[in-house]
Amino acid sequence: MRVFVTGGTGLIGSAVVAELLGNGHTVLALARSDASALAAEKAGADPLRGGLADLDVLRAGAGQADGVIHLAFGNDFSSPEALAKTVAEEGAALAALGEALTGSDRPFVVVSGTPYVPGRASTEADPPATDGPVGGRGRAVTEVLDLASRGVRSSAVRLPRTVHNQGTGGFAGMLTGIARQSGVSGYAADGSQRWPAVHALDAAVLFRLALERAPAGSSWHAVADEGDKVRDIAAVIGRRLGLPVESVPPETYGPLGPIFATDQPSSSTHTQQALGWAPKHPGLLADLENIQP
Repeated sequence: MRVFVTGGTGLIGSAVVAELLGNGHTVLALARSDASALAAEKAGADPLRGGLADLDVLRAGAGQADGVIHLAFGNDFSSPEALAKTVAEEGAALAALGEALTGSDRPFVVVSGTPYVPGRASTEADPPATDGPVGGRGRAVTEVLDLASRGVRSSAVRLPRTVHNQGTGGFAGMLTGIARQSGVSGYAADGSQRWPAVHALDAAVLFRLALERAPAGSSWHAVADEGDKVRDIAAVIGRRLGLPVESVPPETYGPLGPIFATDQPSSSTHTQQALGWAPKHPGLLADLENIQP
């Protein structure tokens, strides 16, 4: 397949592009800068200049492809307003891509997040969250999955709170960055809340499997570690950086504070059984040992 990929040069996207190319697909990668275009070319993909706000470019990219994988998302979490703007931009982009694919029976794989379910690990059968700081993402993904009734083989790969590689990435990577800035490796509340995680190279395999095999309207969990306690994550970060480990106020994490303080384990049992996905790379706590002081 020729696959149009948004966000193809980030931590997850670069792994997905390599996985696609290594399995016989070709890639058209959205590139919002000269640096991203060069990175895409170096990886073996064809760059298409533009960003998520360039809806005509997105439609053109989808029109040139046999399938689409959407990974791009802004990283401005500085305020509730900035986060809302980022979520709205992604929603408009998904709508444009869906419009371009309607009636084609082509695959459209979107990135999502594992949902929070009180008292247990979430599963693929649980609906996405549609409220809270990033509830708009859940609503947009639901609309994409509904395209199954309009001739699109849409599916969602739900990523856990941390997608990591060589000790960087995801919420754990944010904890590391904040620890470097503040001088404290912190965690919200008592740190007993659990975060699921997956290695980026394992997640990339699941995106490819969803592209190739996922039925229309289906959701999948890219979860290797069902739930590591945040204080255990902070302990590894603190030891690697030589910093004290202690509880900090949730507001330390800005608009993501409520999410950081929530227990949110997740399961991928169905995904592994149905798609034959088998994560094999190091878990989060082991991978965090790669953090450089």
